[in-house]
Amino acid sequence: MTAPPDPSRNPPAVSRQTEQVFHGLGVSPGVAIGVAHLHDSGNVTVQEYSIAADRLECERVRFADAVARASRQVSLLQRRARSLPGSSGEELSYLLDAYQQMLKNSRLVRGVDRRISEEKINAEAAVQREIDQIVQGFAAMDDAYLAARIEDIRDVGRRLVRNLTKTHFEPFAQLPKNAVILAEELTPADTALLDPTKVAGFATVLGGTASHTAIMARSLGLPAIVGMTGLSNRASEGVPAVIDGTEGKVILNPTDETLVFYRSKRAEFLKRRRQLHRLRKIPAITLDGATISLQANLELSAEIDGVLAAGAAGVGLLRSEFLYMNRQDLPSEDEQYGELLKLVQRLDGRTLTIRTLDAGGDKMPQALGFGEGPNPALGLRAIRLSLKHPEILETQLAAILRVGVHGPVRILLPMVSSVEELQAVRDAMGQVVRRLKRRHVPIATPLPPIGTMIEVPGAALAADALARHSDFFAIGTNDLTQYTLAIDRADESVAHLYNPLHPAVLRLIQFSAEAALRARIPVSVCGEIAGDPRYTALLLGLGIRELSMAAANIPQVKQRIRTLDLVAATRRVRVIMDQPDSRRIAQLLDDFNADCVPLSDGE
Repeated sequence: MTAPPDPSRNPPAVSRQTEQVFHGLGVSPGVAIGVAHLHDSGNVTVQEYSIAADRLECERVRFADAVARASRQVSLLQRRARSLPGSSGEELSYLLDAYQQMLKNSRLVRGVDRRISEEKINAEAAVQREIDQIVQGFAAMDDAYLAARIEDIRDVGRRLVRNLTKTHFEPFAQLPKNAVILAEELTPADTALLDPTKVAGFATVLGGTASHTAIMARSLGLPAIVGMTGLSNRASEGVPAVIDGTEGKVILNPTDETLVFYRSKRAEFLKRRRQLHRLRKIPAITLDGATISLQANLELSAEIDGVLAAGAAGVGLLRSEFLYMNRQDLPSEDEQYGELLKLVQRLDGRTLTIRTLDAGGDKMPQALGFGEGPNPALGLRAIRLSLKHPEILETQLAAILRVGVHGPVRILLPMVSSVEELQAVRDAMGQVVRRLKRRHVPIATPLPPIGTMIEVPGAALAADALARHSDFFAIGTNDLTQYTLAIDRADESVAHLYNPLHPAVLRLIQFSAEAALRARIPVSVCGEIAGDPRYTALLLGLGIRELSMAAANIPQVKQRIRTLDLVAATRRVRVIMDQPDSRRIAQLLDDFNADCVPLSDGE
């Protein structure tokens, strides 16, 4: 199918009905065809004025009333969210829980109350000042999860200001059928008000792959794009619109030719999705009979429905940081046990691999109360932080040991660089085991396996020694690539140099895989390349038999495995590993993939 001409590359003479194409970041695949609806964020202009000393208490009460009303509004949204289809309702309810936490005795509420009293200003202005200060602190942290939370903080602030000014706001009241939502941003509260039977897709100026808008779009199966610079001031209400969530395009006023193209593309996408869905219960076996374990990475507990729906063999990486976010205190042993128990029960015998807290530097949860160092990426983080603060590690280990009674669990240690770190964790686990036994608390028998994440070059080069002290390996190719090539993917000036096909990166993966195979311990890959079918033959040819990825990627990787001859892939990888040039490596890999025969409709 030939793509239509792209008018954004060669702009024609401008007219009201001229087709316009905008480019952004596709975060949920698919094609939506409908009518543009411009979303109003409900911002209210805030005027600042002084409050007399004898009126300060009244102003504080006015603010407290606004907080209470906002909490009731969010409770209504949570009830509405639970009525949404599939896992999306649970996902959204979880996000709205963060709103409720911010409306309790949080830093935000305490800070606004203090500003009213000390700065003697009106509540609306105090809210705005406190929000601005919190947002500045979060913006300074180079972390996608925290950046996504900035949107939530601002939305809570807007809700408080609207309540204080008694401004009526009712978004999506007149939503047309097949609406294509074009917005500066969409908040969890906005999403709870959407009718999935009317909305065809999203496109926003703000947001990233970890934003709630992206999460919800993927959960609902709606095409979505973020980062649409220039869209908001050039779009008109009610014009025909197309969203291509796969390519990251929004097209306004599409021509007849463009509409024909995208209707065909949408039909192909839906057909392929049905085909991939049929693979859910089919094993991932190569043409020559090798069985591959496809597991899921889990960021939030509410994503478990998607993991099960995708037919994952288990969870290869649970990022436990969600237990520590959006709170002022550390989660207790019982809290962590309760959250992990829900996941173990839902997995029903499938293995849950729990990564211990991977925090520090540029992604330090507020509850930990530690500041970032001068070089966050190389500072006190991950396993280093856990060992420096053993009370955090021991609480987490205790919860894992307890939940292991109810189903298979594994413990994965992030950013390990030495055998001494592994031994220190095993010593800590021994202490926790003795403490729990003294309390007559049931724990897993045998004890859960302890694995090492290979994500720094030093760990890969010392893989033989680490393998002798590890029960399994998980290769984190995202950080391994970043540290090997000294490239920050978040830095736009060097992001193009980030290349997992660099010969040095591939050799470190090879060293790690071969060390694990010699030690006869399992080895998996849990970085982004695990979920990209382009790299499947390469990883399997290097000896990897376990892949962990975003649940949505499992069907397409499974399809690639089922068209793959492992012996042929291994031969091609031997040739690839002799190459000094990443461009030649890419060509050899892509040529091998091009020879793949896709599954037929009936498979």
